[in-house]
Amino acid sequence: MFLDRVKIRVKAGDGGNGVTAFRREKFVPRGGPSGGDGGVGGSVWMEASEGVNTLLHLRYNPEHKGERGRHGEGSNRSGKDGADAIVKVPVGTQVYNADTGDLMFDFTEPGQRFCAAKGGKGGWGNAHFATPTKQAPKYHYDGRPGEERELQLELKLIADVGLVGFPNAGKSTLISVISAAKPKIADYPFTTLEPNLGVVDIGDFRTFVVADIPGLIEGASDGAGLGDRFLRHVERTKLILHLVDVSEFSGRDPVEDYEIINRELANYDVDLAKRPQIVVATKLDILEDEDKLAALRKRAKKDKKEFYEISSASQKGVKELVNAVTVKLDAIAEEEIEITVA
Repeated sequence: MFLDRVKIRVKAGDGGNGVTAFRREKFVPRGGPSGGDGGVGGSVWMEASEGVNTLLHLRYNPEHKGERGRHGEGSNRSGKDGADAIVKVPVGTQVYNADTGDLMFDFTEPGQRFCAAKGGKGGWGNAHFATPTKQAPKYHYDGRPGEERELQLELKLIADVGLVGFPNAGKSTLISVISAAKPKIADYPFTTLEPNLGVVDIGDFRTFVVADIPGLIEGASDGAGLGDRFLRHVERTKLILHLVDVSEFSGRDPVEDYEIINRELANYDVDLAKRPQIVVATKLDILEDEDKLAALRKRAKKDKKEFYEISSASQKGVKELVNAVTVKLDAIAEEEIEITVA
């Protein structure tokens, strides 16, 4: 099961209390104060891990606490610091303050760490307060409470290419052909209920990652169908492959489908609609009306978008499409380098 949104509570450990104590040793008549400091409370850390690809494990474990710092002791012995708590999350996770909605951290690379709740400071023992004029203080400080907050976690998949289109446009079939991903494939709408990732090997030890996004329908940006629940997964992609079913079995107008999906992308995020996009006509093996294909090709040309025709079943045009995606991703990478240098 794939889970891309969950709420958790984090509570750092409280700091240990300081202690009031005095040395009482034989032959040391005026030993003075010897109360040690309390230990620091354990913090709650979040860490991006490649071994985790969903937030499901946090649904059943929503409470995360750091260990309390130990209290100080006599003979100037400080309390032991509390152990930190580590929460593993997938790369692509965004951490929001559940109360304010503010973005606190965005995990974009494996190994990144974020302190979600800082442990409380340990209190000072009375030895800390000894001065030449106050040689026997009889007070200490208690430890400070650790931070506590509720967090909203949202996962946005990090992929190079995002596949979008109406249900049954052929997205799952394509990703199963060009990668090792094995999504569920059937001839009814909304077969894909959760995003799937596939790694495409393009040779010379090079790869790119493709995300198969569940089918969109008109009104998706407002929550219709599977709605905007999965549109967020397209936000991080560098390139969009817009798949359009041109077969007779869809019973739809390809140009109208193309316009609807682009409109939903723009309604969700204007920048998303401006993302580089390749239009892909699918299911050529069962195409009967050439006029539908020609109309879609004409519309893509009008919008100055690259256009390809494929059949995932027969793999016609698939290799050419993968090559085109590779070239486009290289061009995007060069543009990013130029912008960075400039």
